[in-house]
Amino acid sequence: MQNKHGDFVWYELLTPDANAAQAFYGPMLGWEFVDSQMPDISYHLVSAADVDGNGRHEVAGVMTLTPEMVEGGARPVWLGYIAVENVDETVASMQANGGQLLMPAQDIPGVGRMAMVGDPDGVPFYVMTAASDTPSFAFAADKPRPGHCAWNELCAGNQAGAWDFYGKHFGWKKDGEMDMGDMGTYDFIRHGGMIGAIMQKSPDMPMPTWSYYFRVVDIDVAVKHVKAAGGQLMHGPEEIPGGEYVIVGADPQGAVFCLIGVRNAA
Repeated sequence: MQNKHGDFVWYELLTPDANAAQAFYGPMLGWEFVDSQMPDISYHLVSAADVDGNGRHEVAGVMTLTPEMVEGGARPVWLGYIAVENVDETVASMQANGGQLLMPAQDIPGVGRMAMVGDPDGVPFYVMTAASDTPSFAFAADKPRPGHCAWNELCAGNQAGAWDFYGKHFGWKKDGEMDMGDMGTYDFIRHGGMIGAIMQKSPDMPMPTWSYYFRVVDIDVAVKHVKAAGGQLMHGPEEIPGGEYVIVGADPQGAVFCLIGVRNAA
């Protein structure tokens, strides 16, 4: 299944310590890390096992922040990549629609062309045109896959404006909503299948943000690991419709992460 315009195809952790990231995330998500050997940058490729027993899928990358990046304002964070047919045309269209260019488009040999952009609320993400037609399984669109991303959630500064922006540039459609009382509605995103949701940022949140939920086999085991490995549990475990549980935490370097999984799995 080839990825299409508007699909999430990659996730990337910016961190000051790739070895610490491996020690924290590896046991929790079943991830393996391999140095990409990219010149002039420390970048590790992350893989997770295929539930069908067909080897492993590359699901994420870990970029080591340099002192220059930190001096320029970069901080530990998870970022998502969205596939587009043409990076330059998409960036130009976004800028005309209130979006921001945060990192100019560049070509990575053997990988593709990409640019870091911000939506009208300033929320950062990448747009990317891959160099090959090899499908990405980083977002598990077909079935639950431990170690893969299972949900993409935007807490927007302007929920209606976010729908206008992302719908226009990626073809996303609203497919139902969940009433959250004073917090408004939790709007589900359909793009082929269900890929995530858009909600209004609550007043107590410091800023609008994308959150990416990675699947674990057992949420309680993951919680114990977070605490034992020097992470911070910020929210949860909270049961969600369907009987699964989610948590929000921060890794030892300060990057916020989200997990989803069942409780007390057999």
